[in-house]
Amino acid sequence: MKELGKALLSEEPFSEIVIGDTAVARALVEARVRVISSYPGSPTPEIAEALAAIPKEERPFYFEFSVNEKVALELAFGAAINGHASAVFFKSVGLNVAADSFVQLSLMDIPGGLVVILGDDPGANSSQNEQDNRHYARLAYLPLLEPATSQEAYVMTLEAARLARERRTAVILRLTTHVCHAKEKVSFGAYRPEPLDRTPRFDPAASNYIPIAATVFPLKRRALERLEAFRGDFEASPLNRILPGGDPRRGVIAAGTARLSLLDALEELPPERRPAVLELATVHPLPRRLVARFLAGLTEAKILEELDPLLEEEIKALAYDEGLATKILGKADPEELLGGYLPAKVRAILAAAWPDLGLAPPASALAARAAEAAAGAATGTAAAAARAPRGRESVPARPPQLCPGCGHRSAFHAVRKALREGDITVADIGCHTLGYLPPYRMGGVLLSMGHSTSTASGLSIFREGRRVVCFLGDSTFFHAGMPGIVNAVYNGHEVLLVVMENGTTAMTGHQDHPGTGRSFNGPAPKLSVRAALEGLGVKNIREVDAYRQAELTALVREALAEPGFKVIIARHPCMLKLTREARRRAGAAWKVRQVRVDPDTCVKNHECIERFACPSFQAREGGAVEVSRDLCIGDGSCRQTCPAGALVQDKEEGR
Repeated sequence: MKELGKALLSEEPFSEIVIGDTAVARALVEARVRVISSYPGSPTPEIAEALAAIPKEERPFYFEFSVNEKVALELAFGAAINGHASAVFFKSVGLNVAADSFVQLSLMDIPGGLVVILGDDPGANSSQNEQDNRHYARLAYLPLLEPATSQEAYVMTLEAARLARERRTAVILRLTTHVCHAKEKVSFGAYRPEPLDRTPRFDPAASNYIPIAATVFPLKRRALERLEAFRGDFEASPLNRILPGGDPRRGVIAAGTARLSLLDALEELPPERRPAVLELATVHPLPRRLVARFLAGLTEAKILEELDPLLEEEIKALAYDEGLATKILGKADPEELLGGYLPAKVRAILAAAWPDLGLAPPASALAARAAEAAAGAATGTAAAAARAPRGRESVPARPPQLCPGCGHRSAFHAVRKALREGDITVADIGCHTLGYLPPYRMGGVLLSMGHSTSTASGLSIFREGRRVVCFLGDSTFFHAGMPGIVNAVYNGHEVLLVVMENGTTAMTGHQDHPGTGRSFNGPAPKLSVRAALEGLGVKNIREVDAYRQAELTALVREALAEPGFKVIIARHPCMLKLTREARRRAGAAWKVRQVRVDPDTCVKNHECIERFACPSFQAREGGAVEVSRDLCIGDGSCRQTCPAGALVQDKEEGR
């Protein structure tokens, strides 16, 4: 980490193999962005990890993890209208949280410039959908850049910061999971540090920052004029490239990582048979003259873009307006709307569009992929099935699972024992979302962060005896969970909320939140979940360590028998974080009193595997159970689940 921190502050040009997120972090430093904010969400948290490698006293910027994306956006906006170059980043669906303020940005005069970095997720690798945030660029009248590589992520971050500052507005940098996490040798430029100017520059008299009915038309007119100015910038931008050579009759317009897959697919064709290629990096506003010039003379043009047909529709309209005879080939198969555009998929798309091109995949490849994805969806592994390679022996699906020792597993095992057939459980976003998988089956519906209490309240109306239990993590509690709780208290909904408090934002990499006593910048006030609940008017609150399974089961039964809204705080630290930190402190002295199965006591009823389901337990021939020495962390939470008492712990001294 120290070496990375030094590299990020290097004043001389250098090259290094890094992921896209790290390249963005260096670009933010190099562009002298002064205020950066975020809410953690894959695939973007590694930007913060890179920034954290710079010692606090040496950082030429202020950074914070805000309590949610809306707050993060608003903080960066406030700094930007005060004259400081600013940036904010979060994942795809995080923009939904921030949207209420985001859509106003184009109306504002932003002297410092604001870069909004979005981590979209084609393939839903770590998200609940495949949301295409290019729609938001249109909705908000904001320009959007879309890199395909780590090198481009670096270059386009610099360009976005420059344009945002010069045009006094916000610019979107749309990353995707592959761009964020792919490694490449990146060539970085020089960094010229400047003293941090702390002079406040916000002048409400210099521009109108109050968009109301009487003022909104001039503001919108300025936003539209500024967007057209960006179009002029993009017409001549070197970020867009028409590749030399190619078949003069056929062309492909590609954006994002589809550009890389296209080039990979075309390698198997001789140069004279390859279609002409226009690589688009400035996706919105569309550089219309550049696109029209590329299309002129082509018989057919195929549009390659992940997810929704935004470019396709706009380019078709452009071809019509310009009177071009070029046939525009868009998404001909519904499968082209799904998942990322990896090389095999692009080959299949091109082979289906132009069978005479000579590419290897048959036209039926997309249909085969769809059938496999549908089969995978039935077992909760649709994403894995959609990414399975063609023509190879498939491996067994490996569904995501809670870590060994996770307090959520212990809590789910205990809560399930208190439920009756027909009781309703509602999930939320976080590690505990995995409770919906077998054997727990906890969480029958999932919408967004913090939705669980509100959705559960709706399910509790006219429930005809069916009891409703919902779950919420402590990070999500602070992010977006409190409004639903207020509503449940105010309207007296009969719901049991189980707050799964593990003391971190675990799923995205163990970032701090207001309940941890730390922020990105060091010690911070530690806000109590219980005190917050009491402040919101919750009267019925119980607390228990999630490892105390019998006690938790009893508390759930008691709470479900009582009227109104009630909360159980099931608390246990994230064991992955706890053991990592303990191992670092102990070094070579680290020891674990692991659990093992006593074969003389075991009756092979498989409670440990089939209902508690810690991945450390492994079934062998004949029904015998073993504990993986590689996976067991020795927490012992499993021992209370064995009715025969066959789970015993090593006698050697532990940590």
